[in-house]
Amino acid sequence: MQRRFRIGTRGSKLALIQAHMVAELVGKALGLPASEAAEIVVIKTSGDLAVDRSLSEIGGKGLFTKEIEDALHDGGIDLAVHSMKDMPTLLPDGLVIDCLLERADPRDAFLSSKATSIATLPQGAVVGTSSLRRAAQVKARRPDVTIVPFRGNVDTRLKKLADGVADATLLAMAGLTRMDLLDRVTAPLAAEEILPAVAQGAIGIERRASDEEAAALLSTFHHVETGLRVAAERALLAVLDGSCRTPIAALAEISGKKLSLRAMILTPDGSEVIETARDGLASDAVALGVDAGAELKSRAGPHFFTID
Repeated sequence: MQRRFRIGTRGSKLALIQAHMVAELVGKALGLPASEAAEIVVIKTSGDLAVDRSLSEIGGKGLFTKEIEDALHDGGIDLAVHSMKDMPTLLPDGLVIDCLLERADPRDAFLSSKATSIATLPQGAVVGTSSLRRAAQVKARRPDVTIVPFRGNVDTRLKKLADGVADATLLAMAGLTRMDLLDRVTAPLAAEEILPAVAQGAIGIERRASDEEAAALLSTFHHVETGLRVAAERALLAVLDGSCRTPIAALAEISGKKLSLRAMILTPDGSEVIETARDGLASDAVALGVDAGAELKSRAGPHFFTID
């Protein structure tokens, strides 16, 4: 009898869309309808429960993954679907991510009814975001703006914007695309204006290292180019020991056999910005990320990574 793969996911609308994308791919690989090939299991995470404070206050990225990874480790699920930008750089023993779907648009989106861009926001405008990376880059460009916390799922943040809690917000183009909400976007933000989060737009599938059947299945739809781009960015993040507590941004792009990597660290108030870039072979993705991360770390000094 064909094994039915249990797919663990968070319960937000976006997370469920992404889990169903994976279920469709599993079904296609097995020659079965998605409903026969896979079962989606919703798991509440600590990050979903604590919506009144920023992630940097309550523990960082692992809050969106711990309970799902516990279920994977214990055999309650077979696969876990993650937005890779939410993933800590170190995975629990016995778990691996060696399958990534083709990356969607990694850029951030600017949303506002008051302005067409960050530059045209009124003096002293209020920008809603709980991302230290987004807040620091906005402050670097517009020191006059006020940042207010904007936690919650995409729909919650869109409602806060509509209710006038802020004059503008920034969201991931990838999530808005998957939720068919591109009509809400005022303007996409080029990486030269706001550099994305590490692995933004990429979906990763985690499995038990010992599960060879799952490994064989996932290998049929792993997107190699996305894997290399994410590997470079996450290698940089690992060197910096990055979490939601430090504003870090990076984007790797591939053309032919060449990979280019841009990376940035900022102080939370945006007053100091350190940038670097690397170009090399895509096959050297991890080494390029490590090298860029080491440079940023050496140039920054300890105050960049000190938690008040």
